[in-house]
Amino acid sequence: MKLTLCHLYPDLMNIYGDRGNILSLVQRSRWRGIEVEVVPVNIGTPLDSDGCDLLFFGGGQDKEQLLVADDFRTVQARAVHRYVEEDGVLLSICGGYQLLGKYFRTGTGETIDGIGLFDAWTLAGSKRCIGNAVVECNFAGVKRTLVGFENHSGKTYLGPGCKPMGRSLHGFGNNGEDRTEGAIYRNSYGCYLHGSLLPKNPWFADHLILTALRRRYGDRQQLASLDDELENRAHAAVIARIKKLGKIDSGVV
Repeated sequence: MKLTLCHLYPDLMNIYGDRGNILSLVQRSRWRGIEVEVVPVNIGTPLDSDGCDLLFFGGGQDKEQLLVADDFRTVQARAVHRYVEEDGVLLSICGGYQLLGKYFRTGTGETIDGIGLFDAWTLAGSKRCIGNAVVECNFAGVKRTLVGFENHSGKTYLGPGCKPMGRSLHGFGNNGEDRTEGAIYRNSYGCYLHGSLLPKNPWFADHLILTALRRRYGDRQQLASLDDELENRAHAAVIARIKKLGKIDSGVV
């Protein structure tokens, strides 16, 4: 079996180790005998929505967002919307997450329009939201945690057209006000978790891979188990560091 992973603007939107998410998806697939082809989608190159199985959009600073925003709206938006509405799997981080929303209003009052995939909008904040984060998620009735590192000043708010990825147990989350983190629409996920996110959260990487496999090859597909001792230790280390500071409940894992 083979999956095609399309990486939006890899040279411009790749900050704080976001490329590690690509490495995690590729390697965890290959360990199971699933080949993954990584296809860069750069400015001026339209996304092939029919041939895409996993779509990744990393983070970038305001300068990089401005460089890609026009191309994202005019060249990529229609194909991205089509891909998502056909249950394609998408993961976006920070700046990519913001551009998938309706707009981002910068600190200078400039508005960077997004493509409105997420019913969300972002306003520049005066405070830097930075540090380790723990998010409680409930996918398919199973509660689990995501850990990551957030570093953003934008404050994102969700409308009724999408739901948060989870509840922020530690960290600022979407906006530092409502305890939400990230957004979900169909099989699309956006969040502020750098770090990289997927190497420390193997269950979520596998969720994305399995969803893509089932979309391409049918609902009977399953993933073979992997030895995730190192990954789980990395996950637990973040939580242990926060527990030591007394910032999170002792029962969180």
